[in-house]
Amino acid sequence: MSRPTPPDTAGLLRRAVPVVWLVLVWVLLWGTFSWANVLGGLAVALLVLAAFPLPPAPGRGWLHPLAALRAVGRFSADLVVSSLQVAWQALQAVLPGPPIRSSVVAVRLASSSEFVMAMVVETLSLVPGSVVIEARPEERTVYAHVLGAGDAEAVAAFRAQVRRLEADIVAALGRPAAPAAGAVAEEEVT
Repeated sequence: MSRPTPPDTAGLLRRAVPVVWLVLVWVLLWGTFSWANVLGGLAVALLVLAAFPLPPAPGRGWLHPLAALRAVGRFSADLVVSSLQVAWQALQAVLPGPPIRSSVVAVRLASSSEFVMAMVVETLSLVPGSVVIEARPEERTVYAHVLGAGDAEAVAAFRAQVRRLEADIVAALGRPAAPAAGAVAEEEVT
């Protein structure tokens, strides 16, 4: 006698998360918690997800908690360090001396996933001192304006930071990183 196959709880959980999120947003928009708001939010969430289904997210599974905590910790450290660097550069800007140089830096990502690229771009946008100005998914390249990146060492440090950030996101999400198809020269535009 064969055993019945267990239910796909991971798949059910992945489908339930957007519903719960939309219900939460609905209740927050109404400003009061009531069963009528929860049921109304559930109806709206199911209607929205039926009308506009989410594409399947690539990857092997769910969030890896330890890797996610490490990614959040490193990102928090990046925020503190970058904030201090921008504050120091702001002080240097009012003092006499050479102007602060900045660069537009191209960084080729290892992952071919557009989702990973979007996460990297969003995370970089939150870090003071860097602004993503263009992302090219077909080339897996992110272009960012980096404050204070006036020499090759600072550009290399920024590229290393982006690669570490990408590796942290891939580890946290369990997304496979596709190897680079060919060597692409990364340029610095000043």
